[in-house]
Amino acid sequence: MSVFSEKIQAGYKVRLRNRKSLNLLMLILMGVATLLALIPLFWIVGYVIYMGAPSLNFAFFTQLPRPVGMEGGGVLHAIQGTVIVTILAAVFAIPPGVLAAFYAARYPNTPLGIALRFSTDVLSGVPSIVVGLFAYALIVKPMGHYSGLAGGAALAIIMLPTIIRTTEEMLKLLPNSLREGSLALGAAEWKTSMSVLFPAAFSGIMTGFLLALARAMGETAPLLFTALGNDRFNAVQIVTSGIQSKQGFFQIAQRVLDQPIDSLPLTLWKYASQPYPERVTQAWEWPWY
Repeated sequence: MSVFSEKIQAGYKVRLRNRKSLNLLMLILMGVATLLALIPLFWIVGYVIYMGAPSLNFAFFTQLPRPVGMEGGGVLHAIQGTVIVTILAAVFAIPPGVLAAFYAARYPNTPLGIALRFSTDVLSGVPSIVVGLFAYALIVKPMGHYSGLAGGAALAIIMLPTIIRTTEEMLKLLPNSLREGSLALGAAEWKTSMSVLFPAAFSGIMTGFLLALARAMGETAPLLFTALGNDRFNAVQIVTSGIQSKQGFFQIAQRVLDQPIDSLPLTLWKYASQPYPERVTQAWEWPWY
């Protein structure tokens, strides 16, 4: 081996050793940074569990709240309310959101498609409390009272941008040959969209649905101006009494939705801001279940 080759080999070994040392150093720094970022998270979660776990029991999930000043009771009303307003919001938001996304993906450069994407981006940046005020002026004020229906409508507005943008992006990832092949076989445009494109992008679209539902379930501000809250709400009792009175489905649904209703984030906010120790203790219980 010549002297020149030996120098090249030695230089390569030095560079390799330097790269390994630098890589090890970066891995160590990355691990330290990750640990520093996780410490506050574990501290917060641990503190919440420490404060709420001692008073957590089965009754907390199955009973209505007790009067202020009395220990015990639960948040059954808030659990029922969260489920109801979330389902209502999904019913209001998912069908028009999916249809709007299909239009935006199919005709992106038309005036309506451009306006649709622009308005979706703007709506995604609107504070949720502004959405609550809008729903208050549009629904609560004309109706003359707060209701679960107004709360569901407000949450639906919040869900729409996530549904539209996620569905549109998933449709753009599909190869154009799927649509062309379906149209070439004689399928109509709407049938191609619903029977070919939608199933192909279903997993990604479902992810968007879940993200939108998660955001809606965690909102408090819009419900302050629409659903308001109701410690005495009990959907099971309303449905049972309606069946016993031989009321129709729409009558029972009206009784459930046409009154103030509670939710877990809204109840958490109310309990945490009250000067009663038993309510503050219950406020610590549910952020981690």
